Amino acid sequence: MLQLRIVSPEKIEFDGAVESVLVPGTMGQFEILTGHAPIISSLGEGQVVYTAPDGKHTIDICGGFVEVQKNKVSLCIELHEK
Repeated sequence: MLQLRIVSPEKIEFDGAVESVLVPGTMGQFEILTGHAPIISSLGEGQVVYTAPDGKHTIDICGGFVEVQKNKVSLCIELHEK
């Protein structure tokens, strides 16, 4: 399992255990699974999709950054304005 924390300027959007995270990298979409190599990457516009114990969830973003370190995934995202 991965520990995922998603933070936007407004609040913590999610903090918990997940099986996988799919992110819209600026060079293309990529998936993060348990044991992923350490990485820091910028994110483009698209959807973050994560699979938690209660099912799949999506968040529409317009950019941000992702960091993966020892099965801990941190997303700093900018949400589309409502």
